Parts: sequence; structure tokens; C-alpha cells
Amino acid sequence: MHSVGRSWLLLTGFILFYIIYLLFGALVFSSIERPMEDKLRHDMERLKEEFLNQSCVSAASLELFLNKVLTANKYGVSVLHNSSARSNWDLASSMFFANTLVTTVGYGHPTPLSDAGKAFSIVYALIGVPFTMLVLTACVQRCMQPLVLAPVNLLQRSGLKPRPATVLHFILLLIVVVLCFFLAPAAVFNVVEASWSFLDGVYFCFISLCTIGLGDFVPAAQPGQQYRALYQLAVMVYLFVGLMMMYLLLRTFHKMADVHGLTTLLQLPRCEESVLEEDTEPIVNNGPSPRLKDKPASKPLDPGSQPSYNSINKG
Repeated sequence: MHSVGRSWLLLTGFILFYIIYLLFGALVFSSIERPMEDKLRHDMERLKEEFLNQSCVSAASLELFLNKVLTANKYGVSVLHNSSARSNWDLASSMFFANTLVTTVGYGHPTPLSDAGKAFSIVYALIGVPFTMLVLTACVQRCMQPLVLAPVNLLQRSGLKPRPATVLHFILLLIVVVLCFFLAPAAVFNVVEASWSFLDGVYFCFISLCTIGLGDFVPAAQPGQQYRALYQLAVMVYLFVGLMMMYLLLRTFHKMADVHGLTTLLQLPRCEESVLEEDTEPIVNNGPSPRLKDKPASKPLDPGSQPSYNSINKG
């Protein structure tokens, strides 16, 4: 009972911290972004007044024109330069949209225009999202042995104790993921996308691999992009492999929490639940069933008795 009360107390503390964290983020974003928004709004109003003074267009006609332009831009159709010469729904672009749909990245640029496209998106995502998660999970399970279990065992054989070995492995894996899936791709995007800075590339990688997908930065959206189809295919591969590595990183952190007893403390499900013998017994048994007192009593798992990943079933 004491453990249950402590778990509820921790859960209440987490919820309060979550609310405080949201308020803190709101204050920071408001203080940083609101002055920039006010400046941009002021510049647009001034530009609009200058345009009306230099032309015979009425304010109502200009408002109607801008409204239609902004609506078209929302769906990925721009009136600038020769960007309308290429379609957002050719085979490569449509495949890129399908990839962002089933991976739940969802940049929102472009989006379906027709009712039939919106209805098909619902059905397509309804099947594609869980199937994509299934494929990612299967890939992560195959990567657990060479990228998680084997390195931890190697660290333990080198003389490290189990808990420091799991922490060191997680830190090394985190460094590899940051270098290979955030910093290196950001440098590539900085070169390929002329208007992106290195920080923009890191920001895009983080927003994409966390499946936030704000849509303010979308690759291959610039007019006149060379090898656009190949570029979009490369980004699709990057998104899939990057999501797989992020999932692997989360699984590794969860397993490390199992070893350190954090999941037991918070009463969370373990990353890999052991299959008990009672669960594998058939429901109907033709032979005489053993008495309950003949079965050895199962002891509760002690977090300290879980020294390494070896006690966790391999996926």
C-alpha cells in the first residue's frame, strides 16, 4: 500500500511539473516570438499601404487577391517565380506526401485539395500508420542485439559493472544518433537548401524525427530544385532510418530504466516483460493439475537483481 501511495504521489508531481513546464514554455515563446510577429505585421501593413498608394487597386480587391494567394500557398501552390511549372502531386512528390502521412510527420505542405483526396488520406493513414509502426518495431527488434545487447555485454566483459555499463552505452548511442542523424544531415541540408542555415537544418531534423512536423521547413520545396525526385527519395530513406534510430534510442533508455529500477519505482510496464510459465500452460489440461501449494512461490523482482540486458528477452 505504501508503494501504491508513493506511485500516486509521484504521478501527481509529474502532472504538476508538466503543467508548470507548459506554462514556462508559453512564457518563453511569447516573450521571444511576439515582438517578431508584431514587427512583421507592422511591415506588412506598411507595405500594403505603399502598394495601395502607388496603384489604382482598391483595398477590397487587394484583400481578396491576398486571401486567394494565401489560400493557394497553404495548399503548396505558389505564384512566385516559375514554381507553378512543377506539380506538387507528381509521382515523387506524392510518394513523399504518403511517407510523411504514414510516419505521422505530416508537414502539411502540400495537403489534399479534393474531398476524395481527404477521404482517401483517412483510409490510407488508418492502415498505413499502424503498419509503419509495425515495420519500425520489427526493424528495431532486429537491431537490438548488434546495437544494444552486444555492446553492453562487451562493456561488462571489459570490467564495468552492469549499471555503469548501461549508462555509458546509452550516452555513446545518443552521441552517435546526434552526429549521424542530426548534425551530419543538417550540414547536407545547409548545402542543398540554399535558404537554410545549419541551425535550420538541425531544427528540421529534430522536428521531423520527433514526428512534430511543423511544416515551416520542407525539403525540395524550392523552385528549380535539381534532382528533385532523387532528393525526395533520399529524404524518405533518412526519415525512416532516423525514426527507427529514435525508437531504438527510446527502447534503450527504457531498458536502462529497467536495470536501474526506475520502472519498478514508478510502477510502469517493463520494456520486455518476461513470459511466466503459468502463461504458457494450456487452459485445458487432460492430466492431473498440480496443487497450488506444490508450486514454488514467485518472489517479487528486485531492481538490483537485474544486473544487465542479459535478463531481458531478446526481440
